[in-house]
Amino acid sequence: MRQSQVARAENTPRLLQSVVAAMKIPDLRNKLLFVFAMLAIFRFLAQVPVPGVEREALANFFRDNELFGFLDVFSGGALRSLSVVALGVFPYITSSIIMQLMVPVFPQLKEISKEGESGRQRINQLTHWLMIPIAAVQGFGQLTVLQRGGAISGVGLTGDNLLPTVAILASLIAGTTLLVWMGELITEKGIGNGISIIIFGGIVATLPQMVGQGFLERDNAAGLILLGVLGLIMIYFIVVFGEAERRIPVQYGRSVFRGGRMYRQGGSSHIPIRVNSAGMIPLIFAFSIMMFPSIAASYFVNPASTAFLSKAAAFVQNLFDPANFVYYIFTFILVVIFTFFYAILMFRQQNLAESLQRNGGFIPGIRPGQATDEYLNRLIMRITWGGAIFLGLIAVLPFIITQITEIRALQLPAISLLIMVGVALDAMRQLEAQLMMRNYEGFIR
Repeated sequence: MRQSQVARAENTPRLLQSVVAAMKIPDLRNKLLFVFAMLAIFRFLAQVPVPGVEREALANFFRDNELFGFLDVFSGGALRSLSVVALGVFPYITSSIIMQLMVPVFPQLKEISKEGESGRQRINQLTHWLMIPIAAVQGFGQLTVLQRGGAISGVGLTGDNLLPTVAILASLIAGTTLLVWMGELITEKGIGNGISIIIFGGIVATLPQMVGQGFLERDNAAGLILLGVLGLIMIYFIVVFGEAERRIPVQYGRSVFRGGRMYRQGGSSHIPIRVNSAGMIPLIFAFSIMMFPSIAASYFVNPASTAFLSKAAAFVQNLFDPANFVYYIFTFILVVIFTFFYAILMFRQQNLAESLQRNGGFIPGIRPGQATDEYLNRLIMRITWGGAIFLGLIAVLPFIITQITEIRALQLPAISLLIMVGVALDAMRQLEAQLMMRNYEGFIR
């Protein structure tokens, strides 16, 4: 940046300087505009309903069903209108999680994953194929629940309902596939992780409606102010725990042959171990499992079931209702369990002790090999406790905040807040890197 430009911009905010500088760089501007264009197409698709939708009945169903209203937040309002992208990219996320769990279990997949770039492409291709049946099952399940709630009609796999149901499922699967393709294009030609940005765009799109509902409760101004303060505190701790890491010192020693003599050369580095190494995956696992009992119970809460079965299903549905305190107790426990499970799984896949020994590295005071592996295992377990409790609290804080502020129309879904902050930080890092490559000052100090 020229000195005159710096002088003119020295009184402007640092973030604004970075944005202006980014928009002045042709290739970086094109990347940003490409991301915005993809998000605009996504929001357009979210308004295109599948065939046979009864809008008024669908609106009444979402008005009375808090669980589906909770799910609608993550689809960016696409589920409320039952659009072609109502499933979002979550079938792909589910298939990715399943593949991550299957790779270390099945020897053939493990061998494929070790084949470098070609292996990663094959794993990614298998993930895409697995996404299709997952989307079909998820779509049919949601359609069945919507039909039982009177939101839609004509869903079934027999008789005259077969062709309309297949048409709707094909539309939903195509919408999910299109979103995943758009997300991968964003990753390739834009800035940030495309799949995460698609989810981010959907969540942000619901914020104006949520805020509008909150301001309808004008008689609780103190509650709205407190809600805003608590929301900012949540964002602060999400950033702190998301960036917190423990650095393990590592020494490297190797022999170099020069001029007929052997010399010992060494260097130092570190292994960064994040407090929240599992990211948002435990939250997705926990909420998916907690939603399943309520959705399954809704199949049996109808006059066709026996009185006992109907009452039992109603009890289960009420127990696992997001408005129930017991729901969040179970959620907290599951988040903690899945955080440890995923962190240990990822640690095992990295084989840090073996990699260090192979490259001539060692942790000072710890013997290479098995001793290093045991040391890192103990360290991972201790550090993960902080991340697990943090994620568990993030999962239950929306319910606690709602109870404190008494504002039920403006809940802050934990996973959506975590996704928004995480995606924003990742995009800022990448934009910062692009600016630093061109000798511009960024906005991350």
